[in-house]
Amino acid sequence: MKLGVLQFFSWPGRHGPLEEVYSRALERIEVMDKTGFDAVWLAEHHFTTFSVCPSVHMLGVLAAARTKRLRIGTAVSLAALYHPLRLAEEVALLDVLSGGRVNWGAGRGFAHSEFNAFGVPVEESADRFREAVEIVLKALGEERFSYHGKHFKFDDIELLPKPMQKPLPVWMAATSEGAIDWAASRGFSILMDPHASFKELAGKRQHYKVRMAEAGFSDQGRDIPMARLMALAGSASEAEAIARRGAQWIVDSYSGPQHAHRKAMPPRTYDGKEPAQHYVDSVILHGTPEAMVDKVAELKETVGLNYLMCAPLSRDSFRLLADKVLPRL
Repeated sequence: MKLGVLQFFSWPGRHGPLEEVYSRALERIEVMDKTGFDAVWLAEHHFTTFSVCPSVHMLGVLAAARTKRLRIGTAVSLAALYHPLRLAEEVALLDVLSGGRVNWGAGRGFAHSEFNAFGVPVEESADRFREAVEIVLKALGEERFSYHGKHFKFDDIELLPKPMQKPLPVWMAATSEGAIDWAASRGFSILMDPHASFKELAGKRQHYKVRMAEAGFSDQGRDIPMARLMALAGSASEAEAIARRGAQWIVDSYSGPQHAHRKAMPPRTYDGKEPAQHYVDSVILHGTPEAMVDKVAELKETVGLNYLMCAPLSRDSFRLLADKVLPRL
């Protein structure tokens, strides 16, 4: 089983100089390279301290320069916010500069504040995302290409540079049933989100398997990264306390003013629990390193886990993940 890290660039409470957020993350990435992690997956967000990384491609170049074997993943490039030719150029250049180590993950995004600021009508975002993905893949894989769609039109384009990897490994972020259906219909591998409960994760994974088969594809042999928030400590009670703090941070981040549109959406029920408690009980992996190895084994059996993409909720959680859990997986 592969183990990667979903790297957020959080700046909670704006504590400390912002540059320390990046320096700590890069130190962690260097450790990943030396200890056997498969990949770092860089999270792109805009206009929020939840994660202060507006360009995963720029950060990816720096991460590649500090590592030798670690793969550089995007989780995700928010394709609906880019001009697709510019996005294709950045992905290709990153692959060349990293020596062919890019895992390209693309997603539509969900924050209305981002769509509004970049002038992308929310109602067009899904179509723009899908066109952008199609254009990027054509640009990366064909010598020259033309494209005539609803939002973008190009003739006789040659992308330079071309990526080193042929083909480039590609994943689509798929949280909703509709996103899973579209990804499966095109035969894409998917990235699974860190906010689904364990029960939801199993249901989505099975839904993907069925839809892939219906579209004439197989999910066998594919790496399907499942993002999981993780809290590790020397005792179960300490790990639960870390998980609870992380859960509250997540809930507060996702209920802030940048997500005011969610008031008009069907509310999440959180299984009838207080939201942070739901995360602790049903979303976050937490416990001692020994217990975590057992939980990962259980997820392999119950949800078909073959690639764990961890988002450690503390420095100690990452240290224990690298030193105590990774060697046993």
